[in-house]
Amino acid sequence: MLDAFIIEEIKRRERNREERDRPALEIPLPVPEDRPKRRTDADDDERPQRGVIIIDLLA
Repeated sequence: MLDAFIIEEIKRRERNREERDRPALEIPLPVPEDRPKRRTDADDDERPQRGVIIIDLLA
């Protein structure tokens, strides 16, 4: 009699083989035209400067 682990391993391999052998249809996906641009140093110049304000309430 085979060990339970070996039996499960054989079943798993058979399932994987069946999935691989199953015919599949690949659907081409359209490429979105409004892809986000990569940030460059020039983009940083166009943005308003941001900062941090610290308010001390324990005065």
